[in-house]
Amino acid sequence: MRSGAAPQSSCTTSPQPRWNLWIDETPQPGWINMAVDMALLDRAAGSGESWLRLYTWRPHCLSFGRHEPATKRYDLARIRALGLDTVRRPTGGRAVWHARELTYAVAAPASRFGSLATAYTHIHCVLGEALSELGLEVTLAPRAPTPGLGSGPCFARPVGGEVLVRGRKVIGSAQMRRGDALLQHGSILLHDNQSMISQLEQHSSFGLTADPAAGLTDRHGDQLQPSAVATAVARIAADRWQGDWEQVTNPGAVLQEAATHFPWFASYTWTWAR
Repeated sequence: MRSGAAPQSSCTTSPQPRWNLWIDETPQPGWINMAVDMALLDRAAGSGESWLRLYTWRPHCLSFGRHEPATKRYDLARIRALGLDTVRRPTGGRAVWHARELTYAVAAPASRFGSLATAYTHIHCVLGEALSELGLEVTLAPRAPTPGLGSGPCFARPVGGEVLVRGRKVIGSAQMRRGDALLQHGSILLHDNQSMISQLEQHSSFGLTADPAAGLTDRHGDQLQPSAVATAVARIAADRWQGDWEQVTNPGAVLQEAATHFPWFASYTWTWAR
């Protein structure tokens, strides 16, 4: 996918009846962000709602995949000494350092896309097209086997369908399914440095020292800001996922529902369960 390229047919989906767009302008700690995403999945599974949420993190946070062996891989004593925040995601995948980035979450009935694999590609097409609109030279990674949990952090290598800029992976995503609904969320690196992960590993051997995003800039040469990327993603999503889009201005009900998940994601036992 090149900047300014016409949308490809593989990036389109059938018309959808309704989508909720939430550009969350309040940065949250990891445990709240994960609880909110779970609340959106609850709504998708319970009443068939479709959501696109775009958000950021404060404080910066190290997140682990649901099945990642964090206790064996990361130095808890160093993490505590540095005062870093940690959370375990409900989805799979490998570790991500959430700092100068934008995170997206899509929660919807799986029928909106078809299979989980199809959803993965569709969603990345939309994200890649949004970055292209901002002036970046974007491609999608060719098909490849999904790396195992022992293959290093999330951004160490791409898998099929993931978004690349100058050959480097800039969006890392993970999924889960509950009944007929799916949750897919992931980080869009803007000018972040995933080398923090190597500094926190007990025995670093993956060499992730360079910034994969390398300071992404728009067509004017300015560093991409979360608000600009969120606006572009929202615009392309509304165009590709046809239907009635409603922008969320009062998320109080969702936050109240998310509170039921707070103890889970704030729990040391859950975060360091493996």
